[in-house]
Amino acid sequence: MKFPIRLTGRRKLAAFTGASALVVASLVTLPATLAHAAPGCDISYTTSDWTEGPGTGGFTAAIVVKNTGDAITSWSLKFAYSAGQTVTLPGWSATWSQSGANVTGTNLSYNGSLATGASTNIGFNGRWSGSNPKPTAFTLNGVTCTTGGGTTSPSPSTSASPSPSPSASPSASPSPSSGTKSIIFAPTSTVVAEGASSSVTVKLSSAPTANVTVALARTGDTDISAPTSVTLTPSNAVAGVAVAVAAAEDSDQTNGTATITASSSGYTSATLAVTESDNDQVGKVDNPYSGSTGYVNPEWKAKANAEPGGSRVSNTSTAVWLDRIAAIAGSSSSMGLRAHLDAAVAQDAANGATPLTVMFVIYDLPGRDCSALASNGELGVDELPRYKSEYIDPIAAIQADSKYSALRIVNIIEIDSIPNLVTNLNVAKCSTMNQNGGYVKGIGYALSKLGPIANTYNYIDSAHHGWIGWDTNFGPTATKLKEAATAEGSNVNYVHGFITNTANYSALTEPYFTINTSVNGTSVRQAKWVDWNFYVDELTFAQAFRTQLVSVGFSSTIGMLIDTSRNGWGNCVQTPCQSIQTTRPTAASTSTNVDTFVNQSRIDRRIHAGNWCNQAGAGMGERPKAAPAAGIDAYVWVKPPGESDGSSSLIPNDEGKGFDRMCDPTYTGNERNGNSMTGSLPNAPISGQWFSAQFQQLMANAYPPLS
Repeated sequence: MKFPIRLTGRRKLAAFTGASALVVASLVTLPATLAHAAPGCDISYTTSDWTEGPGTGGFTAAIVVKNTGDAITSWSLKFAYSAGQTVTLPGWSATWSQSGANVTGTNLSYNGSLATGASTNIGFNGRWSGSNPKPTAFTLNGVTCTTGGGTTSPSPSTSASPSPSPSASPSASPSPSSGTKSIIFAPTSTVVAEGASSSVTVKLSSAPTANVTVALARTGDTDISAPTSVTLTPSNAVAGVAVAVAAAEDSDQTNGTATITASSSGYTSATLAVTESDNDQVGKVDNPYSGSTGYVNPEWKAKANAEPGGSRVSNTSTAVWLDRIAAIAGSSSSMGLRAHLDAAVAQDAANGATPLTVMFVIYDLPGRDCSALASNGELGVDELPRYKSEYIDPIAAIQADSKYSALRIVNIIEIDSIPNLVTNLNVAKCSTMNQNGGYVKGIGYALSKLGPIANTYNYIDSAHHGWIGWDTNFGPTATKLKEAATAEGSNVNYVHGFITNTANYSALTEPYFTINTSVNGTSVRQAKWVDWNFYVDELTFAQAFRTQLVSVGFSSTIGMLIDTSRNGWGNCVQTPCQSIQTTRPTAASTSTNVDTFVNQSRIDRRIHAGNWCNQAGAGMGERPKAAPAAGIDAYVWVKPPGESDGSSSLIPNDEGKGFDRMCDPTYTGNERNGNSMTGSLPNAPISGQWFSAQFQQLMANAYPPLS
């Protein structure tokens, strides 16, 4: 049997390369063209901080640069850190560099021009040790700026960065100021799974001259507990002492809450908000899509409505991709997790008694999609601790908020991860992720935090038939998924089901032949297109894989999802189309040659089943639908139509997104797609950006057709 095909890197969205890489550049000098401009600037600098260990952690810095002088055409922002903080990611909306304590951010091509009174939002992630005081002085093009916009840096919290929604900003312990001695909780809120414990840090704003006893008093749910006091010494007070907060098993199905107050004579007190993540599953429905309407992402809807004919599909429910830490909080130009949940609550209220289902793609594993380029992520192969504390913990804390308890929150867990550990261990990065357990432990941890939340439903990605449909991949993938589902304190009951075909193009059903079809005595499995696979479409694969998953220990109640956002394959009425055929077959071929028969009968018109990037001739598939077939919870649109899979050629960008030749329509392929042409659309933007030509094609080739 020929070794199975691996479809690499077909994902989209904001993938960073080299999460800890920082290019150190020389300081930028003031352009001569600005020498006669009347200068002026105002800076707003805020951070959201988190703790990773005693006295160490990370932060997201959000900066608003406002030009209060004459119009400028380019800018360079400079400031210095006083406590050894370091910039750890490429950042966004500026080119960032650091030399010692000095940090420089220079404009990108689209935000260099600032009229008088105009502003731009920029930022980055960083690391701190000991403390994270804000910079005290900023210059723009060499001119000292005011800070009238506010430069308060909140105490460490579990939030990744400021949210556009006011309700997203967690309350913080009082920040130390001159002459004020304070107790600090880091983070200021935590979620504790029922029957488990979570660690937080208690510290002081400055080192005392003698031991200080801090009293800890709880109010609220009595199932939540913590020590009654903690003693801080001159040597450990600033770094802090870890305190275990526990939640006892109980019989209810609610997320209990409590507040722990830390106090000591002569110090400003601090409070910790604790939410119990209930593990009693009684309140969950069998199928979260049945009897429910889907959340319509306002941002995707606006883009669809801006396209001619887009209003025909703009009210379709699509998933929200949380593909990096910064996506949790969002920005001034994009909605974060809490903002989407707030919008979902508003849509639910307008829905009357009908429940609402909202989908989020959890997609930021360390060493993400190890065999790809366009879909690599921001976290390095050894950054599992950051994935836990900076990504999963904040998501769990927000989703557990009682204000969202009426929503049905579906989490699509980590696309293209576990199957890589089955088929691609010849790739060094995949081998590393297999050896260090980053994928298995990361998914287990995500499930352990998200699973106990009473109104969440977790579906793990399980690739598609063109990846694991061969018997050498089929069983081992199910076994590996079971390993992940029981890692890091998780269990199979936290898995509601699995999803196939995410962001892919495999046909839902091939109506004119099955895997059991023979042509002149030859099985279709021998056709070059099928390539000895045991499945020819997603529906039969998903149903069979569900049975396999149950056999390895998952619940018999699990359901499957199939992403049908781009697998419709109607008549190709818009060029470019694939070379195989342009008209959707209406009957089985009469050819007696197995290859000709399959090519003339199949509705999937890709040149090769290994092609994945911005496929020419593709169309929108079945609209989202609950319980469409046995064992299938729903057809869903997880990949929002119109978002590019990757750029057709190298496009320099500030988002760390790479270039994959499988997105190049002139590329003649590799061994993974049988050295075939890629069939990709030309002139595609970087992954995740709006691709109007693709969206128009998907509507034109939709099947069932759009009305």
